Amino acid sequence: MFNAIGRIFRTPDLRRKIGFTLGIVALFRLGSFIPAPFVDFGNVQACLASTSGDASGLYELVNVFSGGALLQLSIFALGIMPYITASIIVQLLRVVIPHFETLYKEGQAGQSRLTQYTRYLTIALGVLQSTTLITVARSGALFSGASAPECSQLITNDAWYAILLMVVTMTAGTGLIMWLGELVTERGIGNGMSLLIFTSIAASFPTSLAAIATARGWDTFAIVLLVGLVIVVAVVFVEQSQRRIPVQYAKRMVGRRTYGGNNTYIPIKVNMAGVVPVIFASSLLYLPALIAQFNQPAPGQEPQAWVVWIQNYLTKGDHPLYMLLYLVLIVGFTYFYVAITFNPDEVAENMKKYGGFIPGIRAGRPTAEYLDYVLTRITLPGALYLGLIALIPLIAFALVGANQNFPFGGASILIIVGVGLETVKQIDAQLQQRHYEGLLR
Repeated sequence: MFNAIGRIFRTPDLRRKIGFTLGIVALFRLGSFIPAPFVDFGNVQACLASTSGDASGLYELVNVFSGGALLQLSIFALGIMPYITASIIVQLLRVVIPHFETLYKEGQAGQSRLTQYTRYLTIALGVLQSTTLITVARSGALFSGASAPECSQLITNDAWYAILLMVVTMTAGTGLIMWLGELVTERGIGNGMSLLIFTSIAASFPTSLAAIATARGWDTFAIVLLVGLVIVVAVVFVEQSQRRIPVQYAKRMVGRRTYGGNNTYIPIKVNMAGVVPVIFASSLLYLPALIAQFNQPAPGQEPQAWVVWIQNYLTKGDHPLYMLLYLVLIVGFTYFYVAITFNPDEVAENMKKYGGFIPGIRAGRPTAEYLDYVLTRITLPGALYLGLIALIPLIAFALVGANQNFPFGGASILIIVGVGLETVKQIDAQLQQRHYEGLLR
């Protein structure tokens, strides 16, 4: 292993790519601590100290993806979340808008247009989310359970030009992050956007683990580390698991040359949906709490019964009903996302066009039905796996006393493991291209 790492740094091109990637990552983390204009940095730090860094509602997820920059109200406060949301929306619109599906099938040119649409939508979402964030910060509702009076005085200037400058700064920060991610993809190693998300999440690990050690002691801390190691091994195992459906291609003559006749397979992963269902379910479950927040009673009045019910069962995440709904939503969204990203009819048609067939299955409609049957069966354990991983932070919140950004579970561990595996594979491929053994054996 150490010899392989040494070969990486002895290869000039690979060393330059990794150095460039690390430089972009350092720049990204630096921007997470530079406060936006008209933000009282001292008051923000006081609020962070009084609440142990807990955000309210959906901002818990956004704060994880921004590496804590959200609660710092920095120039990179929104992080990569607007780009993730825009990418998911554009992907879903392929089902609704035929023009998007046509662009996707056009190859590189069409996908470049879709990428451009994603960039425009990212900026629009950046404006919307930065406006919302500033509004919440002005109202003092950004931090849950805040005891410091400074939490209602995070913004030093409420004039329209100050708010406009803050919105422009945070939106520009989102655009800069998007550009940095594309630079890493083009000139560095790995997928730039994924690596920036990886960096943001990994940056929150020490804080979360230190909070557990402080609150519960070193014995609990050691147990959490051991459980985390088991979870990482299990996630690596499932993420690498796939059902390989064998495919044979018949030989065909084109002129004097013979094509085809080779054997291959269709890899169907156990977790084809990735982390998207977890994000969907978290966002949807936040809506009732958001509606209840906007229907708070006036001082001296009793809240309505449905508002009390939502606050008791659908807000904190430690209630069994919340966990059950969370699990059901994740399973449902997993089937939905897999259905729109893997089309058995299209795969079967392409196989038939190029003379491919599954042994024992007729080409055409029977192949599509067989693929759909296999996909339906293999998606169920994948969906349950996603649901159980996503429930780990909620269980830790109820049992250990950790906050809901518990590192060894939910979207955090899925992204950390997935991006780590993909980056190692790319480095390994780069080494093998230069006639080395590579990192993996």
